[in-house]
Amino acid sequence: MNIKTIIIEGVNQDITMARTNHGAEVTIEQHTSNEGKHVVCIAHIARDEDRMSRYAKAVEVAKLVYGTNRRGDVAATNSMVHEVLGEMERIAGC
Repeated sequence: MNIKTIIIEGVNQDITMARTNHGAEVTIEQHTSNEGKHVVCIAHIARDEDRMSRYAKAVEVAKLVYGTNRRGDVAATNSMVHEVLGEMERIAGC
């Protein structure tokens, strides 16, 4: 079985990772009662992208999954960010 989409459900939003021809795309779907749903792309990682830039994008995704602290840093451990990165790389085929 090949998983093509992962949905991480949060309180107010769904984060979806989808496989593309060139890598993976991470989007957020925010559901509102009046307008339906609003989709925003928050990250796109390419298969040939270097590890440091993929990690930086995983930090931004982790901020939305786990939240931020008072300084605006991700409220997650390095291990949690690496779990997000691992899923992004798995979907992208890195």
